[in-house]
Amino acid sequence: MLIDDLPALETFSIVVAAGSLSAAAREQDLSLSVISKRLAHLEARLGVRLLHRTTRRQTLTDEGALFHAQVLRILAEVDLAETLMQDRRGTVSGLLRVTAPGEIGRLRIAPLVAEFRRRHPQVCVQLILTDTVVDLLAHEIDVAVRIGSLADSSMIARELAPNRRVLCASPAYVAECGLPVHPGELHAHRCIVMGEQLQAEWRFDGLDGPIAVEVAAAVLTNDGGAARMLALDGAGIALKSIWDVASDLEAGRLVRVLPAYAAPAAPLHAVYPGGRHLALRVRTFVDFMREHLQAAWRWDES
Repeated sequence: MLIDDLPALETFSIVVAAGSLSAAAREQDLSLSVISKRLAHLEARLGVRLLHRTTRRQTLTDEGALFHAQVLRILAEVDLAETLMQDRRGTVSGLLRVTAPGEIGRLRIAPLVAEFRRRHPQVCVQLILTDTVVDLLAHEIDVAVRIGSLADSSMIARELAPNRRVLCASPAYVAECGLPVHPGELHAHRCIVMGEQLQAEWRFDGLDGPIAVEVAAAVLTNDGGAARMLALDGAGIALKSIWDVASDLEAGRLVRVLPAYAAPAAPLHAVYPGGRHLALRVRTFVDFMREHLQAAWRWDES
């Protein structure tokens, strides 16, 4: 491979991650014809077909899968070389790809990204908001903001700020259905559940020790912002991060439910792949988030 092939290699990796040529064209801000030509040039140079393409989907061929693994390694090495040179110059620059849960991403991370860009205008930030846990390596993500404990030991997690989950509901719901006085009464209430399962286990610590309650979803959603809006509209009781609902509680749009029973702590973490040089832009952004999120934390007694 010649250095001239790097744009084609980058395009191929983005096509695989994005799932289609048209999605890759949008991500690279290029025309579909340019993407197609780059891929065709790459396949012609290699003498193999890399992708099976239909009008609805694409899949890697066996050769494509082998080549893709090597392409990711090559691009990572090129990125590392560029990063090392930028770090030696002390320049915070380049593309920074960040993912965060939707609600906290909109309310807390997006404003930080805007301020970070004002301080470091040579950085281009791509902010990807989703409540789905994204594979950082497969999607070439630099850093993820996540809530709670880290399951994947191949990743490095750095705590950004404290967090707690609180039960909350709208005044209208409380007026209609009343308030439970013990977690065991939640089964008789309408509950807003995050995830894909109609049943969820909510855990609490109270004066009588730890307690786990099985709740049935009156409404099930995979989006944290939707869960908040449902609670505001009186659909039921939601278990939400204090970062997401603090302003609603302070304004009286939501009220605390079972305040004597605390859900397990779920700190905010920055998560990034281990085993490689961490780019200056990533280190700087993680430090920036940690400083500002810790300064914003004010709910120790909530």
